[in-house]
Amino acid sequence: MSDPRSFISFDVDHNSDEKVLFAGQAKNSKTPFSIQDWSAKSSMPQSQWETIVKEKINKCNMVIVLVGKYMASATGVVKEIKMAKEQHVPVFGVYVGGANTSSNLPTGLPRNRTIKWDWDAIVNAIDQVMGEGKNK
Repeated sequence: MSDPRSFISFDVDHNSDEKVLFAGQAKNSKTPFSIQDWSAKSSMPQSQWETIVKEKINKCNMVIVLVGKYMASATGVVKEIKMAKEQHVPVFGVYVGGANTSSNLPTGLPRNRTIKWDWDAIVNAIDQVMGEGKNK
């Protein structure tokens, strides 16, 4: 079986560097998932963005939210979490960019589903979500 596919949700204004590092480390580690880089390459109307992102999330086994310090301003992340839940795609978060357990989380992402950036913990979270939602 191929590795499960992951949609990475992140604050493009504040955590783009962390997204690149996360994706690069994932490719060079023994993590049991693949990341598809489906970030929008250009701006587009909101309705078009929503349609495209919803389709991309539906093709994935999970959504990993990179939780930075400024999540309160990341409205796209909140929409992506909501889309994932509507499609029964499991979601978990990883703290990045100096964020930690006292940082604000985006609406819809529970604190008990958000972990530090540690590959062993991420592997455990992936194993857990693969038994949930549409992955059952």
